[in-house]
Amino acid sequence: MARRCAFTGKRPNVANKISHSHRKSKKRQAPNIQAKRLWWEEGGRFVRIRLSTRAMRTIDKKGLDKYARECGVDLNRY
Repeated sequence: MARRCAFTGKRPNVANKISHSHRKSKKRQAPNIQAKRLWWEEGGRFVRIRLSTRAMRTIDKKGLDKYARECGVDLNRY
């Protein structure tokens, strides 16, 4: 399963790791993705979803159903 947020679409970034002598090698910057079980009030059930911590904070602020509609996420799939 891909390390990708279902709401924000955040995914890993590839960047250069630069040593003291300025040699470059590739490194992978992964987003903070968490697997969460959230209560969906309108559906009357829990949904298990992988999302970033930034999306968790927004869900706390706006609510799961409203934020899912804004992001175009169908909660019936989860």
